[in-house]
Amino acid sequence: MKKLLIIISINILFFCNFIIDVQANTDYEIIDVSLGNEQGQLIFTPNELKFSTGKKYKLVLNNPSPEKHYFTAKDFADASWTQKVQAGKVEVKGAIHELELKPEGIAEWVFIPEKKGSYDLYCSIKGHKEAGMKGIITIN
Repeated sequence: MKKLLIIISINILFFCNFIIDVQANTDYEIIDVSLGNEQGQLIFTPNELKFSTGKKYKLVLNNPSPEKHYFTAKDFADASWTQKVQAGKVEVKGAIHELELKPEGIAEWVFIPEKKGSYDLYCSIKGHKEAGMKGIITIN
């Protein structure tokens, strides 16, 4: 009986620690960014993003525009640790440098900024950056 109580207690402790870890992994600030708009304007909204080192974020990217766009920020991605990118039923892990969002596409990028600095954001489709689809990402 004593052994059974010990085993049950250990299992309960393990389960409680697991629940705490899962909850900690979902503790992030959510930032919404639109790539273009329904009218086809070549813009990021917002086009200035600010993050703090060591804090976890979930960037929710959506493309309401009638054409595809890219969220390109290689130097920012290199200055951050990516937990995952999720789009539909696909989860991508590892280094991320550019995300392509087709019309009505949505992607979620969970990351922790690690290196302070200012980083360029732009759409890499020819002519989009020059037409105004650019921004700045700052890590403090």
